[in-house]
Amino acid sequence: MRPVTRPIRDPAPSKWGYRWQRWMLTPGVRTGLRLGVPALIIAAIAGGWSMNASNRALLAERITAAQQAFQERPQFMVSGLAINGADEELADAVASLVDTEFPVSSFDLDLNKLRDDVVALDAVAEARVRVGDAGALEINVTPRVPVAIWRTPDGLRMIDAEGVFAGDLAARVDRLDLPLIGGEGVQGHIDEALTLFRSAGPIADRMRGLVRVSGRRWNMVLEDGQQLLLPADAPVEALDRIIALHEAQDLLDRDVAIVDMRMPQRPTVRMNQEAVAATRNAATTGRIQQVGQ
Repeated sequence: MRPVTRPIRDPAPSKWGYRWQRWMLTPGVRTGLRLGVPALIIAAIAGGWSMNASNRALLAERITAAQQAFQERPQFMVSGLAINGADEELADAVASLVDTEFPVSSFDLDLNKLRDDVVALDAVAEARVRVGDAGALEINVTPRVPVAIWRTPDGLRMIDAEGVFAGDLAARVDRLDLPLIGGEGVQGHIDEALTLFRSAGPIADRMRGLVRVSGRRWNMVLEDGQQLLLPADAPVEALDRIIALHEAQDLLDRDVAIVDMRMPQRPTVRMNQEAVAATRNAATTGRIQQVGQ
């Protein structure tokens, strides 16, 4: 009898086994098993833990405490306020905009909003806001430089060379160094007004101010109520002619109420009522004397 022998087993994997092994050896699957499966397990544990409301509240409290501890480190604390480039009155106005108590964390300061609030002040042209190296909140202000006083229905207001408000004024005597301007629509004609003030020359000490009429031309007001009515075109040249007449004939030293230069080719002079009445009386007296003779 022939001995019974076991069949020799083929060590090669089956077709499906081979495919399984090759799939398990691919980089994506290996990375997923090494990182993805632990991440899913951790996420499942964290999700189950966060289902409890008390656990969520505890986590939020811990995060808030850690954030606050980081923001309140000494290197992030602002200990004071420094305002540069402003006079005392403007500095007080700027300081009133900083509605906070020091020391305060720099994370609690909205520097952009604070800068916008400072620039919104009439007397401020530009402003820079930053936390300085010394731990102080620094506000560097570039104030507007007023060049004239504008008399408005709401009171006296200072304006700069661009016609922008540079602050309010309580009384004219507070800024006698600035010329006075009145009327509507003066903001776009500040340069022309300043040129007229500079061109006044010999009659500068008589000037009380300029008035914008109908938004198109100027009246120059002198002391004792005298007015120089200037044309819309070439007002400086018209003022120069008036000054020349005054220097040659002492025009403004006479009983003149208005010098009308709106038509430069035909200047008109209007006398005071007292002077007109005196002239009429003199003329009447002369006629009576002639009749009597």
